[in-house]
Amino acid sequence: MLEPLKKDLCEIGRRAQHDGLCKHRSGNFSVRDQESGLVAVSPAGLDRDQMSPRDVVVLDGQARVVENESGLRPSSEALMHLEVYRVRPEVVAVVHTHSVYATSFAVLGRPIPAIVYEVASLGLSRGRVPVAPYARPGTPGLAASVAQAAREADCVLLEKHGTVAVDSRGIYEAYLKAAYIEELAQLYHHSLVASGGQEPGSLTPDELGAWSYPEEISLPEGQAPR
Repeated sequence: MLEPLKKDLCEIGRRAQHDGLCKHRSGNFSVRDQESGLVAVSPAGLDRDQMSPRDVVVLDGQARVVENESGLRPSSEALMHLEVYRVRPEVVAVVHTHSVYATSFAVLGRPIPAIVYEVASLGLSRGRVPVAPYARPGTPGLAASVAQAAREADCVLLEKHGTVAVDSRGIYEAYLKAAYIEELAQLYHHSLVASGGQEPGSLTPDELGAWSYPEEISLPEGQAPR
């Protein structure tokens, strides 16, 4: 069931671990099948290098396990994933990581401003990566907190916890956003250090939304833009 989605999830889980965004079995991942509404979610407590598609658990929207071939439980934070899908029905993938720089700002409860234009693709409607107020991991309270923040942006910090990135195209794009959160956090940290703690300038939501592909570039006739 949902085998292609399970395979993609396993590949992204391994990549997150190898890239250092998730260590020591931390973080979790999910992909939602748009046709059935079922969600493939990473299992609890399994090393990503050991995770295979048969270990991935399938849930319905009410957190009922539909399939778990290996007998494993879904991630304890599955409720968070399901609530994000509920409030953002266009989203098909959720990636939760514990990357170091971004989590440092999450520990501080400090949003990360849009200090470089590359974050224009992160869905930052208020020109920042917002912070979802603290709630105990795995609880409905955390699910509600993260889902509320995800209404504002595709990238969210979880206070004293980590990050969440979502996307409407697939888990690879959600993972790229998670990686961008960490890169933005590093740039913000280095900017603060270099300026002696002075806040760097940031881009407004209007400016972030103003970009378009240059009309001066002409594609060959009949070739559709990608």
